[in-house]
Amino acid sequence: MALLAEYALTPDVFDSRSYPHEEVGSARIDLLRDVLLEEALVRDLREGDWLSVFGNPNRSWNRRGLELLKKVAKQNRLRRVPSALADAPTDDDGWCREAIASHGLNPVTGVIATRPVFDAAGGEDILGCIDRLSNSTWWTGRGSSVRLQRTVADYSAHLSLLMRCANSIMLIDAHMDPSQPRYADVLNLIQLAAGRQPLPLIEVHRVCYVGTGRNRQILQPIDIENSFRQGWEKSLSACGLSVSVFVWDDFHDRHIITDLMGIQLGNGLDTTLSSNARTTWTRISRADRDDIQREFDQASGRHALRHHFQVPR
Repeated sequence: MALLAEYALTPDVFDSRSYPHEEVGSARIDLLRDVLLEEALVRDLREGDWLSVFGNPNRSWNRRGLELLKKVAKQNRLRRVPSALADAPTDDDGWCREAIASHGLNPVTGVIATRPVFDAAGGEDILGCIDRLSNSTWWTGRGSSVRLQRTVADYSAHLSLLMRCANSIMLIDAHMDPSQPRYADVLNLIQLAAGRQPLPLIEVHRVCYVGTGRNRQILQPIDIENSFRQGWEKSLSACGLSVSVFVWDDFHDRHIITDLMGIQLGNGLDTTLSSNARTTWTRISRADRDDIQREFDQASGRHALRHHFQVPR
């Protein structure tokens, strides 16, 4: 299961009248809160019509539910998707049908509804009841880490949604070098972010040397820059993307840091032809994500910046 999930929710989940007491509804919202704000996106069905439902003053929206939706939207966690059914939903059952149809076009991790809507839908595996999410394997199977092959296919499968939705992306890998075959696939991962507006801010962070210990060799900044320009410039220009490259004195750990999620990379972003090679990626907390982002801000003083350039110019 991917580290970044995507859920569709029927509006009744946020309606106080869906529960026997206001407190019960708030408890259900609290169950969703950390998941939606730390590890997931929420599908905004029918090009944003789903979110507009919550402007209906005739429904008793749960206060905590509306607050959660505001935070989801503010944190860029609403993903607007096209309509899946010809007819627009007129009730919660209709929104459930729309969510399931949307899943058929572009899979989500799960669809969450209240008991009456869940029962009326007829037992779709992708559908979970807010009262009994523990019965849904896609909910109980969530985890903070994944094991994957060191191939561009596996990397893309786990990063595609993140690269297509994040507004800021930091690829932190000390020895990233487009001239090296093991890093040739990184360009393909970056290109997953193409074709949308506004385009994301993309950064690459690496060190100023190669080798370790006595074999460490300091590279000339222009040589590092030329490696990135020769490897990426034409392709990035063609797809309309731009990457800022930062060359630092030293660091070790490898990460992907975005506005949606931070991931610690066990072996960086290099790939190999070996079918036995595996690596572990781990989702990190928001506090750690923010601290790593600050670490690679020149103003923090934690590292010395040796060179900085833009590809393409």
